[in-house]
Amino acid sequence: MTLQQLKYALVIAETGSMNKAAEQLYVSQPSLTASVQELEKEAGILIFNRSGRGVTVTNDGAEFLRYAQQVVGQFDILAEKYSAKGKVKKKFGVSAQHYSFAVKAFVEMVKRFDTAEYEFAIRETKTAEIISDVATMRSEIGIIYLNNFNRKALTKLLSTNGLVFTPLTECQPYVYLWKGHPLAQKKKITFEDLADYPCLSFEQGANSSFYYAEEILSTADYPRTIKANDRATMLNLMIGLNGYTLCSGIICEELNGSDYTAVPFDCGDTDEVMEIGYITLKNTLRSRTAAIYLEELRRYLGLQQ
Repeated sequence: MTLQQLKYALVIAETGSMNKAAEQLYVSQPSLTASVQELEKEAGILIFNRSGRGVTVTNDGAEFLRYAQQVVGQFDILAEKYSAKGKVKKKFGVSAQHYSFAVKAFVEMVKRFDTAEYEFAIRETKTAEIISDVATMRSEIGIIYLNNFNRKALTKLLSTNGLVFTPLTECQPYVYLWKGHPLAQKKKITFEDLADYPCLSFEQGANSSFYYAEEILSTADYPRTIKANDRATMLNLMIGLNGYTLCSGIICEELNGSDYTAVPFDCGDTDEVMEIGYITLKNTLRSRTAAIYLEELRRYLGLQQ
């Protein structure tokens, strides 16, 4: 079992085709097929199902490839840390819930590197996909939040995937809306104040469990709700429909614009706190790029280094 075989298998899974993978890897299709068959024989499992329509990953193969991605990812980090500079671009990715401060820190991190030498990626995506991205080392860092409601379920899920959560900061909930909203000038906003306006939240896809929600108090009974897939759409809905969302109150005007405001949310007798942090794989080397990203993240959040 070699590192090259693992890389071959990952490219095949990504392309869904032996021919396309062979073209991308610059190897012959028969040679690639033989290499994968040898890998399957040594692993004692069938990694791919072959058909006239291409290849698909088996259940055993999905688990195998998750570990393979970790091995390849760790090798890349090791090579970045100790090998002489080569022509191959180094990779670094962040997957995050829809936090503008996570994007801002990414921007500042990228400024400190030569982008000709790196392949950077920032993914604002669904909670389940963040966990999957970090578990498979598609991204080295994931940004999520925990609270009293989702902590037990998400902590168990993180542990199952070999991940660890590191807290960054705690935030009280805020109502995020545009400055022309009828409630924008209030010092505090209650549930009753919001009854006539649509609550905006990010779509979580098939994994639409309340535990995956990016917005705090996701189980509350909202009379009007609208789902969105991206931050730009949500901001447009805030203006067009006087919508609102519940957030951490940490807003980057440079990215979101100055037309929006965050007003403290009055939760009544409920003590609601968002603990924002990052997830990483347990017992793995951290790349220099990841260390600098976390440095920029803490700097933006006003945390001591």
